[in-house]
Amino acid sequence: MQKIVYIKPDRNTEVYEKQVILGQVAQVYCKDSGMQKSCQSMPIMTISSEEEGCYVCSVMELIKRIEEKYPQAEIQNLGESDFIVSYKPNPKRPGFFDWIKTVLVCLVVFAGAAFAIMTFNNDGDVTSVFGRIYELLMGNPSDGKTVLELGYSLGLPLGIIVFFNHFSGKQLTKDPTPIEVQMRLYENDVDTTRIQNAGRKEAETDVD
Repeated sequence: MQKIVYIKPDRNTEVYEKQVILGQVAQVYCKDSGMQKSCQSMPIMTISSEEEGCYVCSVMELIKRIEEKYPQAEIQNLGESDFIVSYKPNPKRPGFFDWIKTVLVCLVVFAGAAFAIMTFNNDGDVTSVFGRIYELLMGNPSDGKTVLELGYSLGLPLGIIVFFNHFSGKQLTKDPTPIEVQMRLYENDVDTTRIQNAGRKEAETDVD
């Protein structure tokens, strides 16, 4: 009886050992639990470099390895056709200089955001607008310290907190934050570019 092996490779998998097995880069399912475990522990590549790097692989290699061991198996791919294996030897915890870089980036972002807000307020002449609104409503000239300025000062940071869905390290809702969404889009674009570049290099090699 022909057995079906389902594999679902992830787009990008981070590994820390040179010997990479199938279960690290893809989810594997088969009704035969013994066959499933055997496929999961099957070596698919050995990294020779001592330095970290990214390696673009094809699902065809996974299918080939499984068929070599189980010629009668039917293999169905439910995931990526091309995927990336990111090798990082000896992962270390963030050190002192990593924290320094993080603090510097935070300061630059904070200063840039403050400058952008001040520039927007000056371009829109917010102070004059608030003064005019206050004079129209109250009948008296504004001294620049009214409920409008107070509400604006409180509403701006509150709006930023709600928009970015974070406060003091805690998420206000279960939805992903805009930064997380943009980071995932960026990671997907980087992975797609790596895969396409690898495909072009192989095409150039074939032509030569």
